[in-house]
Amino acid sequence: MRLVTVRTSLLLTAAGLMAAGLVTLSADGTSPARASNARHAFHRHRHGPAPGAPAAPAEDTDPVEVTIGERLFLETRFAQTFGAFVAAGGDVNGTLPQGDPVMDTTATTTGPLPGPFAGLSMNCRACHLVDEQVDTAGYRMRTYGDFARRSPIPDRGDGLVTAPRNSPPLVNSSLPREDGLLFHFDGEFATLPDLVRATITGRNYGWLAREGQQSIVNLARVIRDDDGQGALAGEFGGLSYRVVLTGRDPAIPDEFRLPRAFRVDVARASDRQIFDAVAALIATYTDHLRFSTDEDGAFNLSPFDVFLAVNHLPQQPARHQSDLDYSRNLLKRVRQMDTAGTLQFVNGNPNTDSGAFDFHPDQGFAFGASELQGLKVFLREPARLPLTPAQVTAGGVGNCVACHAGPNFTDFRLHNTGATQVEYDALHGPGAFARVHVPGLGERLAHHDAFLPATAHHPDATGSFRAVPDALRPGVTDLGAWNVFANPDFPSTQLRLWRMLCADELGDAGAAAAFASLRRCAPSALLHTTIARFKTAGLRDLSHGEPYIHTGQFDTLEDVIEFYRTTSGLQRARALRNGAPELAGIALAPADVSALAAFLRSLNEDYQ
Repeated sequence: MRLVTVRTSLLLTAAGLMAAGLVTLSADGTSPARASNARHAFHRHRHGPAPGAPAAPAEDTDPVEVTIGERLFLETRFAQTFGAFVAAGGDVNGTLPQGDPVMDTTATTTGPLPGPFAGLSMNCRACHLVDEQVDTAGYRMRTYGDFARRSPIPDRGDGLVTAPRNSPPLVNSSLPREDGLLFHFDGEFATLPDLVRATITGRNYGWLAREGQQSIVNLARVIRDDDGQGALAGEFGGLSYRVVLTGRDPAIPDEFRLPRAFRVDVARASDRQIFDAVAALIATYTDHLRFSTDEDGAFNLSPFDVFLAVNHLPQQPARHQSDLDYSRNLLKRVRQMDTAGTLQFVNGNPNTDSGAFDFHPDQGFAFGASELQGLKVFLREPARLPLTPAQVTAGGVGNCVACHAGPNFTDFRLHNTGATQVEYDALHGPGAFARVHVPGLGERLAHHDAFLPATAHHPDATGSFRAVPDALRPGVTDLGAWNVFANPDFPSTQLRLWRMLCADELGDAGAAAAFASLRRCAPSALLHTTIARFKTAGLRDLSHGEPYIHTGQFDTLEDVIEFYRTTSGLQRARALRNGAPELAGIALAPADVSALAAFLRSLNEDYQ
């Protein structure tokens, strides 16, 4: 699979869209509108183009570092299963006598499917799928996630056969943000290369915490001794890694000649230097996984995006405007136009000849009355708190923008939505999570291995608070950011986490009150505020990302919305341990669920 960008100039006027049957007026009146120029991001799989994907023009290919990063993303020889084969005398360019069993199938919520990498060892793509199952009845494209509730991992006899969490979609995961990047559900990593390094040397690739150096030695050996004759290499020019990464051979075609900044002299480099070069390339590839935008940087391929364009509504914040202020302004303008009867609905896809989605066969490409109602619910905030019982019953207040403001539909921050508590209490009984003993900073530091995740510095740590809850093991659960904050094994992310947590603790008082509130921002005081907090997910193309939530608990968008109806009630009743305060502002009536789900589906697009 190779990421390729294709630009299709639409320049569609409102009249043209209406003539084509793609736009209708929501009420009497007319208003000129046009759709923005569209940029389609298509991904070509290494076994050929995805069904229905147009051919990409040769002049618009990926940067070389992205192409080579993709090859490394697909490489299956960096994992422990292959490393053990080589350590026992196997050939780096040889075939495993028996592949890792975890690769034989693709796990789903309804049963296993044949795995695209059967007979091989673990790679990044096994948990971050795209079009591997798109031809299987009942399955769809992925946005670099999987179909499992929790991602399967190699069995090393330590009782772990899945990761503690669902595999997060990678598309848009590295969008820039004001307060810096934090990666993974719990903010463990400050950079993409850090994330890649930890993944390749970690448990998801089958390596135990004390085997990190072995994993680096194995990777460097694969890079040095690869002969370029394998099937994967054949899809990328038939060049060995030594030739490609060194980058000096005059015979290297331009499409595979790395820029100097990404090269490493494989013959002279240390194992660690080779490892870091590989991590940088995979990170660069991952960073390029984005949803489509037009030439101005505005998202443009979902029904919602087309709705904004044809109605001349802002598609992204103005300069110096926050995402939240943008969303508030959008709601105001939508209401004004709806009252005036000038809003135009969308009922066809201007980006396809058929006017339909290519990869959402059970959904029409539309933004109509239901989606509009859902948008209003999504953007509506409570006028004041606390909500009265009558306001809760009336519903219509999603308060979703508190954490999911447009156009990215995530604030990139950490919140406790109640997912951990709901799952734990379902196993151990109502109120059980509230009774779990969570140590303070002093106790946690004194008994690191008893509570925190295993790392190279603490290879025997139990990770009891970053684990899948089990009905037979009370007290075992996943506390999210609690595992990372003030944990000396994760130094690179601490300052960003502290700034975020401190800002949340001080609220509107902000930096002006910081000196007067240093006690509130001390790590020992902030630690309890991290319990069960996880990073806010983006909401684009959700229908290619189920099951939902980091636990994979929910199969439909309606299920997720009902979950928020439940946890918002728990928060108002002060029955949610360390719950996000934003939850108290949610008031959804049963009638709001379908409209809100319709709006969320209007954020789908034909990602390929």
